[in-house]
Amino acid sequence: MSNRRTRPPMRKPVATTPAWVMPAAVVGVLALLVATFLVIRWYTTPLPPPAPSTDTTQQIITKITTLPPSEFDAIGQGTASNLLKPVSGAPLTGSTGKPEVFYLGGEFCPFCAAQRWSLIIGLSRFGTFSGLQPTTSASDIEFPNTPTFTFRSAQFTSQYIDFRPVESSDRDRNPLQTPTAAEQKVFDQYDSSRTIPFVDVGNRYAFTGAMYSPSVLAGMTWQEVAAALQDPSSAPAKAIIGSANLITAAVCKMTGDQPSSVCSDATIQGLEKNLK
Repeated sequence: MSNRRTRPPMRKPVATTPAWVMPAAVVGVLALLVATFLVIRWYTTPLPPPAPSTDTTQQIITKITTLPPSEFDAIGQGTASNLLKPVSGAPLTGSTGKPEVFYLGGEFCPFCAAQRWSLIIGLSRFGTFSGLQPTTSASDIEFPNTPTFTFRSAQFTSQYIDFRPVESSDRDRNPLQTPTAAEQKVFDQYDSSRTIPFVDVGNRYAFTGAMYSPSVLAGMTWQEVAAALQDPSSAPAKAIIGSANLITAAVCKMTGDQPSSVCSDATIQGLEKNLK
């Protein structure tokens, strides 16, 4: 009898997953998820409303800057929040030596978009704008595509005040305009949270943020906002014109109640008394 041992049959190696298969599967899944996200975003990101033509834009601006005094009186402060805070410092004057209203904002910002309506209406009681252009806030931010006008190329003429606007970023958040060193100092001094919009009224009053929620303008076109401002009972009118009245009162305090045709109005006088 042979002592030779019979070797057990060799076991067939157990199949193993190649090292490169799992990473490739993960990459494929991630690629699919990214593609799905982009497709969903493409179809769900709201598109901005079509901008009005040049002629229509001018008609809208004329309509909102020639509102009758009776409408300002009917609304008063409306639904606007009084964000104006007294500030101290050297009087802020503009390039022509008149008291200055300084604005710092950005075209992408929905709160800036909302506040510009009130600034345009309020300051138009002291002078005249030119070069305003329609735009909307960014599509990928809260309150997307809020209709508004940009100050990037705007000019303002007045015998009472200067207006200095700075749009720091465009709608895509690209750098646009830069404040001067003095303007940056004012912004840093009174807006430690670096919130926009920031508005300084002659270094007498300043405020940050919007006086009303941009949600008031959700889904509206420029024409629809302008039409709503003709109705003192509408939500846009109560918010926008109420804010414009507060701005008017602050400017009147800055100018020593000039012009009297605006500042002597009982509604403005009443709002002035509420300013510290």
